[in-house]
Amino acid sequence: MGSVVRFSEAASISLRGTVLIAKSDKFMNVTKIAEEIGGSRHHVAKVMQRLSKDGYIKSMRGPTGGFVLAKKPEEISFLDLYQAIEGKIIIKECPFDKKETCIFEKCLLSTFVPEITQDFIDYLGKQFVSDYM
Repeated sequence: MGSVVRFSEAASISLRGTVLIAKSDKFMNVTKIAEEIGGSRHHVAKVMQRLSKDGYIKSMRGPTGGFVLAKKPEEISFLDLYQAIEGKIIIKECPFDKKETCIFEKCLLSTFVPEITQDFIDYLGKQFVSDYM
């Protein structure tokens, strides 16, 4: 069965991994994050590296190393994390990218896709890591 809103595995790891890091009182390593969320250690490492590069988490090497938040949890929205992985969400007038060549006079989906995309942006922008600690 299909889903209207679909999160990539990487976007899911970014949200769940960051909340786990925020809830921990010490550095959290890739292995522990992967175990907790049921993800591949390699994929978790790639996602955490991206979030670190964008300044949402900090990493520390070594046997007691791992990840901690680089910002306060109330300063990190789910929209920030999602867009760090997926790129900026762009609201397109035509969900099929056929506006210039469309054979129909009226859009088959009307304004539905732009509206739900804006709702998605608004929702993620109101959810903060601190809300789930």
